[in-house]
Amino acid sequence: MNKSVLQAIGLEKTYQEGVIETEVLTGIDFHLNAGEKVAIVGASGSGKSTLLHLLAGLDSPTKGTVTLNGHNFSEESDVVRGKLRNKYMGFVYQFHHLFSELTALENVMMPLQIRRVSIKEASKKAADLLEKVGLADRAKHKPSELSGGERQRVAIARALITEPACILADEPTGNLDYMSADQVFDLLLKLNSELGTALLIVTHDRSLASQMDRQVTLIDGRLVSS
Repeated sequence: MNKSVLQAIGLEKTYQEGVIETEVLTGIDFHLNAGEKVAIVGASGSGKSTLLHLLAGLDSPTKGTVTLNGHNFSEESDVVRGKLRNKYMGFVYQFHHLFSELTALENVMMPLQIRRVSIKEASKKAADLLEKVGLADRAKHKPSELSGGERQRVAIARALITEPACILADEPTGNLDYMSADQVFDLLLKLNSELGTALLIVTHDRSLASQMDRQVTLIDGRLVSS
């Protein structure tokens, strides 16, 4: 049986504003195995991004637990969650969130520099990853000098540089044209196959989701099928 790298048990999320409570997620049980690729699908407002943020430790559940590579992720402090995220998880957003003043190479290096890895080692690893995502010749370019698809490939390289157990991607092709979206999605699938990194993608695109090992559907905050 494959090892579970990310697991949620009894996950619930309720937001409160004054006396008004809004229940977003209810009783979610979920797991992501090593090397597996899974899509979370559902309509806008169904709770997909909220679930992804809870799994990523970017928000805390109202009830339930999230376990990341054997660590009780949801009960740790923000500082510890940040360290665990840096060690075991990569994250790709719909918008690339690259630093505009840094080159592609410097952006990819950033997670290793947070770990205080030497500039020489971080630079070499970043260059290798940029080559793997087809951007070796764009290493010295800043984000403003790259296309949307190229910027997202830099973001993917940055997510991979720590050799994480899993990558979480929130609508990673949502801001791209059709051709660029296909290229980025194909790259994620290729890297999942080559590197064995588990991949969890939130998407509204059923055709993309159908290429994953498994789909999880959310309707009004409830897990209704998988």
